[in-house]
Amino acid sequence: MRRILAITLVTTLAAATAACGGRQDSATTDTGGAVTCEVGQATRVGLATGNATGVYFALGNAYAEQVSSTGKNVQVTAAETGASVQNIQQLVAGTYGVAFSLADTAADAVNGTGAFTGKQPVAALARIHTNYTQVIVRKAAGITDVAGMKGKRVSTGSPKSGTEVIANRLLTAAGLDPASDVRAQKLDLTKTVDGMKDGTIDALFWSGGLPTPGITDLLTTSGDQVGFLDITPLLPEMQKINEVYAEGTVPAATYRTPADVKTIVVPNVLLVRDDLDANVACVLTRALFDRKPQLEQANAAAKEISLDTARRTDPVPVHRGAAKALDDLGAPK
Repeated sequence: MRRILAITLVTTLAAATAACGGRQDSATTDTGGAVTCEVGQATRVGLATGNATGVYFALGNAYAEQVSSTGKNVQVTAAETGASVQNIQQLVAGTYGVAFSLADTAADAVNGTGAFTGKQPVAALARIHTNYTQVIVRKAAGITDVAGMKGKRVSTGSPKSGTEVIANRLLTAAGLDPASDVRAQKLDLTKTVDGMKDGTIDALFWSGGLPTPGITDLLTTSGDQVGFLDITPLLPEMQKINEVYAEGTVPAATYRTPADVKTIVVPNVLLVRDDLDANVACVLTRALFDRKPQLEQANAAAKEISLDTARRTDPVPVHRGAAKALDDLGAPK
């Protein structure tokens, strides 16, 4: 009886894991042969996205649908995750076959720095859209800069997310200890927005594309109670950590704010394991560009996906299957 119960429990857990976006992959390991962009047998690939009200999730679900409809024997299933750091960890572990990531977190992964204790075996399919660091405060909290968050209730994003990495770096750059100087709330975007609305959170960090649905919700319902911070004075300190950080602007039209907001931006990359079957990687990459119009319908951030910047993933190498696809598409080297 115990043995029967144990077998039943294992079977149930395995089914639950698959249903929740656990290991989905049947993609094979790269054999090193010629890249034809043809996949001979039905192949399942799990896609790690991000928070449910973020751009990764919206764009990821659209991308999964588009790849699956190409008729190339690759079926992609998107799953909600905590985002960049977790995505890479689970990509390497084999839980997923492809993952969204911020470029700074991806650089940490291949260099074995930051959240990673060793160099991770990942490669890029392409550089995709840009993430904008969106720092929003409740006006009643009286916060005028990041240093002013001391002692405040601050959402630093989901644990093991790219948002959390950037939030902690910004707090440190402002002279604060993220572990002790703020009352950190490690929440996903949905819970963060709810907290900002009901006043239980004083400030939030979010790294996402434009527009981010959750931020649109917050600004639409509580725009008179909250405001953006200009964090660009901290850019020089951030660039000492990683040169990928740059200055950008959230246009006023994005969230109907009174004026444009200057901020710090970082690109995103679509990652796979470096040993993924090259033909699967080729199919995944082709779909990203062949189906770009459909992705743009899912979220405007997809408009930034461009062959002109696709290979700009350093220090993350471009997967050889993706390189074949980019060559065929005429992407500049």
